[in-house]
Amino acid sequence: MIAIIKYNAGNIRSVQNALNRLGYESIITDDKTEILNASKVIFPGVGEASSAMKYLKDKGLDDVIRSIEKPMLGICLGLQLMCDYSEEGDTKCLGIFNTRVKKFPPKEKVPHMGWNSFSEVKGELFQHINTDNDMYYVHSYYAEKNEQTIATCDYILPFATAMQHDNFYATQFHPEKSADVGTRLLKNFLELS
Repeated sequence: MIAIIKYNAGNIRSVQNALNRLGYESIITDDKTEILNASKVIFPGVGEASSAMKYLKDKGLDDVIRSIEKPMLGICLGLQLMCDYSEEGDTKCLGIFNTRVKKFPPKEKVPHMGWNSFSEVKGELFQHINTDNDMYYVHSYYAEKNEQTIATCDYILPFATAMQHDNFYATQFHPEKSADVGTRLLKNFLELS
């Protein structure tokens, strides 16, 4: 069973719908035991970092997430909360990825919304994925590139659009809204052992 972490954030149902289309059963839960017993965990979200982290801490989910040993995928806000720190709400985050989340400078339209390319890909999450395709983004904050970056996007400046540390994976783009290429990435994640 795949656990989708329920917390103070939106966009969770669209991830579950994408999993259903791929033929995978999932549950939306904030139950610690269900999360830890899942074969895979997805941590999606659209929302604000400080209120989301408060919810995670209040429920004790911050420590649960750090202790997950099965493959876990953070999406959008999920990726940002897996970093050390976010400028949004001056928020100490989960510290899984050794990088900071910053607000885009107002040189272009912010939020970064719509389709954009990605490059410098590596790792099993991007197997059989052609970087000529674009992914779908909606965000005003970005993770700085770091040693755990496995894909880069360039909007105003280059940033980490995907990261990996051990069994933890994350994408800034929304694979569940990124047509066939996003479906392929979700399938790659679901097939990880």
